[in-house]
Amino acid sequence: MPASPLAFTHTVTERFLRYAVIDTQSDPASLTCPSTEKQKNLGRLLVAELQAIGLGDAHLDAHGYVYATIPANTDKEVPVICFCSHMDTSPDCTGANVKPQIVRNYRGGDIPLPADPAQVIRAADHPALADQIGHDIITTDGTTLLGADNKAGLAEIMDAAQFLVDHPHIRHGTIKILFTPDEEIGRGVDKVDLKKLGADFAYTMDGETAGHIEDETFSADGVTIHIEGVSTHPGFAKGRMEHAIKIAAAIIDRLPKDTCSPETTEGKQGFLHPVGISGALEKAEIGFIVRDFTDEGLKQKEALLEGIVKGVMKDYPRSTYRMEVKAQYRNMKQVIDRHPEIIDYAIEAIRRAGLKPVRSSIRGGTDGSRLSFMGLPCPNIFAGEHAFHSRLEWVSRQDMEAAVRTIVHLAMIWEERA
Repeated sequence: MPASPLAFTHTVTERFLRYAVIDTQSDPASLTCPSTEKQKNLGRLLVAELQAIGLGDAHLDAHGYVYATIPANTDKEVPVICFCSHMDTSPDCTGANVKPQIVRNYRGGDIPLPADPAQVIRAADHPALADQIGHDIITTDGTTLLGADNKAGLAEIMDAAQFLVDHPHIRHGTIKILFTPDEEIGRGVDKVDLKKLGADFAYTMDGETAGHIEDETFSADGVTIHIEGVSTHPGFAKGRMEHAIKIAAAIIDRLPKDTCSPETTEGKQGFLHPVGISGALEKAEIGFIVRDFTDEGLKQKEALLEGIVKGVMKDYPRSTYRMEVKAQYRNMKQVIDRHPEIIDYAIEAIRRAGLKPVRSSIRGGTDGSRLSFMGLPCPNIFAGEHAFHSRLEWVSRQDMEAAVRTIVHLAMIWEERA
């Protein structure tokens, strides 16, 4: 039965603006967890706010994870649901000295960013802006990313937690809150304590367009090609030297030009993507990420890559290579399809929040990808973030508020149907 209208007084925008200015960029080169200590600065603030709401068990652990519990207020046996977002921002674009601006009552057209005339959020390049007429759009000044990925999710969960605590007549089971570090570098759940969390099902609040629920991600591998060339003195190198950097460059040059790359694929198409190259005359390495929606697709792309490498190595008969493949995460649909109620309830919650539900796939991964395979089925709900990992990132106040309503209704639906 549809819920009666709830009287929301939102704090999500104020929270988001408070979190956005804290630099929480993660570092893929770091071996620590969290990869950067500054992520804990936001973690400590979140814990203080959770405790102020009344969640006495809220705490930040040594690895930079925030845990908290909203106790059940029903006599029913309701599955324990977790809402999860990540605190770090992408290493792809600086997150220091973020200066948010709010474009109130957006009337359409391009949005110039004040601190850098070259940075313009162009309506032609951001078709989602067409659905934002009348909304308040939050952007940066053009010199940094915004951090809506995923501080919008943090703010939405915090606002929903405040609302549930302040309205005890709204019945719900035990709700767990989990905020993670290092999601942007693929380590978001490396040190999570699922036993301590104690949840049966979870939702990441880390999606894009309002109304979307995502139950499918890429499957992902990382591949490193290790090349060992032949080093000699350059003055006496004729017929002897086999330059590892040139071998690496030849491999990159032979990658498909019109397919199988991020810039040439969309929808359910996967890709093979070089993300780093390093080395010297004798040794070089190329790092790749491989993405596809099926495990078979991953294998095909890795076989394509190895075929390219072998073809190049024929021109360097005294050099050798080694190909190292590491699994990163797998398509969470394999797990979530076994628990259809997780998606059904989310679709109903989105509808009750006043939006049209859209079920879609992610051309990427979330903490939920790995959580699902660790025994915590975890689809992804919209947070409203757009153009993430860039200086053109934006989010609307109204979309964040719709996400808050979705969380609250979702908590109610799990209790209703228990």
